[in-house]
Amino acid sequence: MSGIQKLPDEIQLATAAHVKYIQSLDTKKDEYDYWLTEHLRLNGLYWGLVALHLLRTPDALPRDETIDFVLSCQHENGGFGAAPGHDAHMLYTVSAVQILVLVDALDELEKRGKGNGKAQVGEFIAGLQNRETGAVAGDEWGEEDTRFLYGALNALSLLGLLHMLDVDKAVGYIAACANSDGGYGVNPGAETHSGQIFTCLAALSIAGRKDLIEVDKLAGWLSERQVPCGGLNGRPEKQEDVCYNWWVLSSLEILGRAHWIDREKLIKFTLSCQDTEQGGLSDRPGNMVDVWHTMFGLTGLSILKYPGVEAIDPVYCLPKYTTDRVFGRTN
Repeated sequence: MSGIQKLPDEIQLATAAHVKYIQSLDTKKDEYDYWLTEHLRLNGLYWGLVALHLLRTPDALPRDETIDFVLSCQHENGGFGAAPGHDAHMLYTVSAVQILVLVDALDELEKRGKGNGKAQVGEFIAGLQNRETGAVAGDEWGEEDTRFLYGALNALSLLGLLHMLDVDKAVGYIAACANSDGGYGVNPGAETHSGQIFTCLAALSIAGRKDLIEVDKLAGWLSERQVPCGGLNGRPEKQEDVCYNWWVLSSLEILGRAHWIDREKLIKFTLSCQDTEQGGLSDRPGNMVDVWHTMFGLTGLSILKYPGVEAIDPVYCLPKYTTDRVFGRTN
């Protein structure tokens, strides 16, 4: 820890700049890029809020406006779209649940949400599961992906409605996505990828079936994702990217093997991806920042126990104090 505290000022965490950057994101409605990214609005709010909580400024965005916006994205079937008028999808629905949990507003979903409140959301999510294979689709059009399966387990467990899903079938589908290197793909037979490894490990964690994981084989594959500059990539022969701070490190944390990567080198790489003046983090040093990489860069620093960064839950990608509150856990 002492070595990190002695880093030069230019590679210290620019907390105040990052907070201002996130607060500014919804003030740019006269810019073209703002409307080009409307399909990410609800996800972006989740990324920004998690980042602010990790920076220990949880009240930096207005709570009431946050709740109002989330509820404005809901459809009659219980699902949520990216923004008002956008189609309902699993990914946006999970972000909506995570945001409402983060700001402790599930009671508002019960009072003001469509239909039967939480139960309506649960029905939308559970209705996307293929009851024969256990797979979960993203929306009514049927694309299946382990991301969606994890999202279903994540959101339903946060809502206290995990019983609405056939968990055994879901676990069986994840097992079918396992590869000989210990990793997991998007679907059975697909290439191992760090992002899919996280979704499958986290889903198995929620389902209570971590016994299916080949821990050391998979941890070895994940630890090999660190490249000479200190950053992490998603699969062999690919470039490093700050977002893999989350996909790789959270997976290693779930496996109890986060110490298998070089902590100091990854911290230095992550901090070098900051815009210390305007705020935000980018995928690699010198590139444009965005809220996605800002949040995932900070989650990595959290798992690495960087000073001043709040603890993250490696399964839910929410502050640990939030999941402790939801599940009644005590330290």
